Amino acid sequence: MNLQLTSTQTNSSQRLVLYFQVHQPARLNKINFFSIGSHPEYFDHALNAEIVQRVATDCYLPANRLLLQLIEKHPEIKVCFSISGVALAQFEHYVPEVLRSFQELANTGNVEFLSETNHHSLASLISADEFQIQVFEHAENIYRHFGVRPSVFRNTELIYSNTIGTQVAQMGFKGMITDGVDRVLEGRSPFQLYQHPDNAAFKLLLRNNSLSDDIAFRYRQGNTTLSAERYVNWLNHIPDSEPVVILGMDYETLGEHHKQATGIFDFLTSMLTRVVNDKKFTLSTPAEVIDHVTSGQALSIEQPISWADERKDLSAWLGNDMQRDAFDMVKSLENPVKRTANTSLIAAWRALQTSDHFYYMCTKKLNDGDVHAYFSHYPSPYEAFINYMNVMSDFVIRVKSASAQADLTEAVKQNEYERQHPQVPVWAERQSAEIRQELFVSH
Repeated sequence: MNLQLTSTQTNSSQRLVLYFQVHQPARLNKINFFSIGSHPEYFDHALNAEIVQRVATDCYLPANRLLLQLIEKHPEIKVCFSISGVALAQFEHYVPEVLRSFQELANTGNVEFLSETNHHSLASLISADEFQIQVFEHAENIYRHFGVRPSVFRNTELIYSNTIGTQVAQMGFKGMITDGVDRVLEGRSPFQLYQHPDNAAFKLLLRNNSLSDDIAFRYRQGNTTLSAERYVNWLNHIPDSEPVVILGMDYETLGEHHKQATGIFDFLTSMLTRVVNDKKFTLSTPAEVIDHVTSGQALSIEQPISWADERKDLSAWLGNDMQRDAFDMVKSLENPVKRTANTSLIAAWRALQTSDHFYYMCTKKLNDGDVHAYFSHYPSPYEAFINYMNVMSDFVIRVKSASAQADLTEAVKQNEYERQHPQVPVWAERQSAEIRQELFVSH
């Protein structure tokens, strides 16, 4: 299977990246207080199957089919996907035709796949060791399904800081996508390729949140929709001196968040066709941008940023006491869970790190609150917190039981070792040595 990205010659020096995030969380079952200790099934497989099948029909299958047709008609079109391991697992179990449709796109050579944490988790905030494990787990997942090794990384929800960038660079990636947050840019352009302040070889690609959200959140306002002509006109007014524009959004924007009846697929078709015909931009992948665009400016980001909510920090997941208590609980279990060496418990612990669990607990109001409520299957953030903590309380019991069993097994192994290797007292060792020496001399 040849999945090398194709190269298209163009006179344009400006590059346009279209990046889609593909994710479906493993939603939790409703676990009541009286179920704690009985080890109920944590994940609602029926609900997860129902949702992913619906989104496959409304978004993944028609959107993939449309992109495949567009690429066949216009080989200049290139796109980028970051597909979480959680989503890939659900595709395999519930909608394998979706996985095949992504593989067909991969076979065009016009698609780049990014790496991320396999569980779409907050692992980068837990420990460097756990972060690396989940990143490499996802990279192997991408290779297994698509036969490629990602060279560019995007962290869960575009969470980024200098520290995270250093860790990702040490894993061998050549760059990351994060958000072009105004307060860290301090007046600098979001249309430039930046580099890590301590590692010039490690590049930072910045999503333009305004142009991206014009499609993701503002495509439809009232009874009107954004026209492709108007949108491409905005793109064409970006000065020629700005080398790269990165548009990033949830893939579910197409057909799920904005239903097909709104004309969102027609918008995508017209927008990409106009970009190709105008020839102002070269549609590129993140790796191509890193390879061909010059970067000379370092961008230092001390405190973590993200692409979520108006504040674009960690408050979407860790902004209130409920979220912090829940996250601290799952974080504190790292060593106890790993000491059990129980693969099913470790897998469950990682699944409980998925960022969506904490996102549902957010208590923000106004626009941010509306977005959180839209994605949540809970009646309120408080019920999301109670349910998660009920699950965690049961999980802690399982971990303690497995730890006790592991300790008992280790004790049995140690006793058997000592039985087979009795400890000889020092005086006896010396006496035995002296006897052996006398025998040697006498002979």
